[in-house]
Amino acid sequence: MTEQDFILKSYNSNIENGSVKWESPSNIALVKYWGKKEHQIPENPSISFTLSDCKTITEVTYTKKNLSTQLVLSEVDRLKMTTGFSFDVYFEGKKNEAFEPKIQTFFERIEKYMPFLKDYHFKIETSNTFPHSSGIASSASGMSAIALCLMSIEYILTDNVASSAVEKSYFNQKASFLARLGSGSACRSIEGELVVWGQNESIPESSDLYGVKFEGEVHSNFNNYQDTILLVDKGEKQVSSTVGHQLMYGHPFATERFSQAHDNLAKLKTILASGDLNEFIKIVESEALTLHAMMMTSMPYFILMKPNTLEIINKIWTYRLKTGSKVCFTLDAGANVHVLYPENEKASILQFIKNELANYCQNGHFICDQIGKGATPIKN
Repeated sequence: MTEQDFILKSYNSNIENGSVKWESPSNIALVKYWGKKEHQIPENPSISFTLSDCKTITEVTYTKKNLSTQLVLSEVDRLKMTTGFSFDVYFEGKKNEAFEPKIQTFFERIEKYMPFLKDYHFKIETSNTFPHSSGIASSASGMSAIALCLMSIEYILTDNVASSAVEKSYFNQKASFLARLGSGSACRSIEGELVVWGQNESIPESSDLYGVKFEGEVHSNFNNYQDTILLVDKGEKQVSSTVGHQLMYGHPFATERFSQAHDNLAKLKTILASGDLNEFIKIVESEALTLHAMMMTSMPYFILMKPNTLEIINKIWTYRLKTGSKVCFTLDAGANVHVLYPENEKASILQFIKNELANYCQNGHFICDQIGKGATPIKN
């Protein structure tokens, strides 16, 4: 697929209104992407576990712009509705203007591929199954949910149905393509259980434009893999991911890092097939620490880990050495720790978390999740 394949050529402009609803999960990268080119293209490939319970639920109601709807608006809103994108954003039942600039930018980026965006007013109602202040990045689940809603609207306007395998594949690819233009990692939240984003020689179907479901062999050791998220710091990050990605331009170790990610993805493909959890741990933990090493060696440099992040990591290492457990950790661009472990260790690891790790979490807060299947329509 190329970008041209995702441009909508024609649609039925006579449909007055409707509503669609999707739920889309967050994801956690095993091989990290850090650094991007123009148009949200990744500098290196990544692969992620799609989560199951940490998700965003979004309903988009669309109404054709016309005189009757404009009469009740203020002069400013009427001009906006007539000439540009028209939308309102509600988060957990309350109008949220803070989200509007991001949606505006998103619509500007995707208008070329969805020319109907200026024909309708959109009411976007969204909520998360995890606490908004939990420190879990919601951009992946949030932007993928909106992209899926817009794809459902496109299919309604074109009298199309994603029923055949070919149509479903196109639907998911374009939804992932659009989500990427809202938030890079959002393109990995459309499907599950494992999703690859970014071209890599070991994954022939991989693409920089959208995420693809990992179709390689996966050993039963990874069935229902668990992810317990330890919420070390619920506050806003001191440096945003957007700024962090930009700092990879001219980074002294960038080229080597990009090469390392390609190599690690190829290695992980073999590990997923063999079920070698010891090698899985090495790759995943190394990737997490490398991500933060790139932050600490950029200019300007910064540290997103907190003292309690390091305490948790050392506790996990000690526990693993003493017990022979296959538990490991990974990190996003923040202080929180994702504790990954096989399903057959669930009882013992949860006890370990409650006894030894929860004290390092803000208010003792952690969230239990596991690998999931991807996004689900609620209403179309």
